[in-house]
Amino acid sequence: MTRRPRTVSGTAGPGLIGMRLVPTVLLADADPDARAMVRDALLEGTGPADLRTVESREELEDYLRQQGDHEDPRTSPSPALILIDLDLPGNEQLDAVRSVKSNTQLRHIPVVVLARGPEPAQTAAAYDAGANTVIPKPVTFLALVKLMKVFTAYWLDAAALPPERA
Repeated sequence: MTRRPRTVSGTAGPGLIGMRLVPTVLLADADPDARAMVRDALLEGTGPADLRTVESREELEDYLRQQGDHEDPRTSPSPALILIDLDLPGNEQLDAVRSVKSNTQLRHIPVVVLARGPEPAQTAAAYDAGANTVIPKPVTFLALVKLMKVFTAYWLDAAALPPERA
């Protein structure tokens, strides 16, 4: 399958305008070990992906609004896909998911909720908040690698994602 390329537009620096990039995956997870495991698992995956990470709901919102430390679109590119840990600080009522899905500029971005053995009520709440998918977090690295291969093959290669908005 052919990976759908992204292009840098607008305020990109010299030499970057029109340059093809791999899709950006934004991971919101407070656990540094979990972020490192996802990064390593993506490296083992089927194709390239640009992983960016944030540690809290507030940082996620700054990233998506390109504020604070995330003002520069070259270092904080628009994500093609957002992964949000169910236990993300500030996400008690799935506020991070609701925030993305209630924003007309962001709601087109698929949001995947990662949860440690989600209970049916948590799964239902995540879908009610607007999550596109809920995935149980694998407990081993090999299981995570397998999940990331299937996951990226679907979301970044097979699925027709909405076009990037300016």
